[in-house]
Amino acid sequence: MSIALFTLGGTISMAGRTPDGVARLTGEDLTAAVPGLAALPVPLEIQDFEAVPSSNLTLAKMLDVVDAASKAISNGATGIVLTQGTDTLEETAFLVDQVWPHSQPFVLTGAMRNPTLAGPDGPANLLAAARVAGSPAARDLGALVVFNDQVHAARWVRKTHSTSTATFASPNAGPIGQLVEGQVRILTRPARQDGVPGRAEPADLDAAQVALYTVTLDDDGVLLKGLADTHQGLVVAAYGVGHVPATLAPVLGELAERIPVVLTSRTGGGSVLRNTYSSVGSESDLLGRGLIDGGFLDPYKARVLLRLLLATGEGQDEIIGAFAQHH
Repeated sequence: MSIALFTLGGTISMAGRTPDGVARLTGEDLTAAVPGLAALPVPLEIQDFEAVPSSNLTLAKMLDVVDAASKAISNGATGIVLTQGTDTLEETAFLVDQVWPHSQPFVLTGAMRNPTLAGPDGPANLLAAARVAGSPAARDLGALVVFNDQVHAARWVRKTHSTSTATFASPNAGPIGQLVEGQVRILTRPARQDGVPGRAEPADLDAAQVALYTVTLDDDGVLLKGLADTHQGLVVAAYGVGHVPATLAPVLGELAERIPVVLTSRTGGGSVLRNTYSSVGSESDLLGRGLIDGGFLDPYKARVLLRLLLATGEGQDEIIGAFAQHH
């Protein structure tokens, strides 16, 4: 029995600058700097997967990590820890959550302060993540993000600050657990979702391009022209509860006749509505034109989900059903 640790680079592994770029710590280096890891009930088995900034990660690469993690579970691992950069961690965690088939926890963590700075948070986050990954209490919760001694469900967590060590939060639900005196305390247990069936292959992901369009003041919509000819799906990050300028409503409706168009909110918290407002460009008007209700999903996670669904060949009804889980 063991906890499988996979490393993907990021701030947690930065060890200063070199003439050729940035020096990066290996998994062995990372674990050597963490007091308390040796006292865990089971050892860590380390696999340095790839050292890249998280801005360079892809859906295909993350699915490769999930495959490797699944093999580790088959070989007896009681849980998974993945360290990576924080820039895209909220998206990669959600992707993992949609495809992770096991009851064992898959825990993602990282750092906001690298090891060359005073007060690096990586060691504490890694220790907390390992404790969660090895805890029976964390089973059957899917993918989790552990930062700052808090446990977040992947479907709700967001990076909310560019530099704070308390950047990760879940605006719609709060953390589902905490670590207290080194003990994992799960406070609430959200039901696991169905996830995405099938395995999205790299070629299918390449063919399933999904655009993200953020609506802004006095938006002319010119960037939407011809989008259905170049993309297979669209996520709209709308104002507030799901509103757009009236001039964009027919444009989005025409797009929804050709490709799946998901309506989300750009606010960072809360759900889009369904039938409170009725003017042209309101949420009820857009849903009536065929847009898909994104519910509580933020635009970034909605894009990940739609791309996975398209890449696995799901049709319109299955896509609507998948997003309905987030209402």
